[in-house]
Amino acid sequence: MKNVHLGRQPIIDTNGNLNSYEVLYQEGHQQKENVTDRFVSAAVINSVLNKFGTHEVLGSRKAFVKIDEKFLMSDLIFTIPKGFFIFSIVYLDINEKVIERFEQLKERGYELAINDIVINEESLVKYANVLETLSFVKINFDKGFKEDSSIKSIISALRNNDIKVVATRIETVDEYQLAKDLGCEFFQGYFFAKPKILENPTYDASQANILKLYTLLMEDTNIDEITAEFEQNHALTVQLLRYINSAAFHFRNKISSIHHILMLVGRTPLAQWLMLMIYSKSVSKSKTLSPLMLMIKHRTELMENILKKIQPDVRSNTLGQAYFVGVLSLIDTVFGKDLETILDDMHVDDTVKSALLDDEGVLGEIYALVRDIEKFNTQAISEFAKKYNLDKNAIDELSLSSMQEVTAFENAVCSPNMAI
Repeated sequence: MKNVHLGRQPIIDTNGNLNSYEVLYQEGHQQKENVTDRFVSAAVINSVLNKFGTHEVLGSRKAFVKIDEKFLMSDLIFTIPKGFFIFSIVYLDINEKVIERFEQLKERGYELAINDIVINEESLVKYANVLETLSFVKINFDKGFKEDSSIKSIISALRNNDIKVVATRIETVDEYQLAKDLGCEFFQGYFFAKPKILENPTYDASQANILKLYTLLMEDTNIDEITAEFEQNHALTVQLLRYINSAAFHFRNKISSIHHILMLVGRTPLAQWLMLMIYSKSVSKSKTLSPLMLMIKHRTELMENILKKIQPDVRSNTLGQAYFVGVLSLIDTVFGKDLETILDDMHVDDTVKSALLDDEGVLGEIYALVRDIEKFNTQAISEFAKKYNLDKNAIDELSLSSMQEVTAFENAVCSPNMAI
């Protein structure tokens, strides 16, 4: 197989829940300026995803995949599973053959989108003959986006045609609010990971409890005292028991007490789990995990696995540092405080701190790579692989494996039928 870079970016609904993904892909030797060749055949994507299992990578969610007119008109398009993918079509000239193909795909149950259109009256005219076949329109909210009096009515007109509007490249909370006010229903971008620094920040009660338990675990406090603290936090205890009794662990017997968990799992893995739970919107009522929490799970998986790839004999304490770089990387978003202040408050060691704040050391390099993977910066990914003499597909395989682990983690935590 050719060297194919793959990425997965979240698409959020108006309630802040993860709705779907966009799968990005590009052959490693191609340049971004080459528009025609940028998108590898969907057959390659299909092959890669099936290697890992589409259900395991996407879970129950669908994924937008970009295709051009050439692939749209190819009969190979009908081999792509319609239950998992939404075709997001770019660089399109509307003609009779294109209209006929849109109608064929619609009749066969495929969902179609127009990718990153310029939102104006001219766009409506251009796509008027295919509007009835569309499920989505994606609007690019990049720096050049300008709001005018007609945009809201255009978006309203699209929605009146049962077309869902996705605002893409949303990078700030202000852009998110603007897109929401204009009537967009879905939002793509990492705006939810950007901290809003507050003048007088306070920790949520559940977050404060988790930090207290984390401190007790890491300070070698007596197990009975830790057990008692957990038992005073019923919702957190229930969530932990669900997770421990899930398919993510393979114990011979079901675990029924915190004391039992401490003895079998150990303090450090339990402390790591607690840090993940800080990113959850709710540890008691929510049946879904916040996109922020899933992003952190993805980062911690990548941090550890990339480190093991470039340093096969890495020691466990360094792996622990890699994990905490990932898990602490968005802690400022949760607490609304400056990251450096939080790290000082938690007495984080200098290796982790310098990696997070300055991309220093090997952990800092990996952390920068993780962010490049999220941004789909294929040039930086290739440069990292070259520097560490990695196989051309190594990072992409680790990234796909991480997606798989995140999906398994979400299923384990959120399953309504989980044995407790």
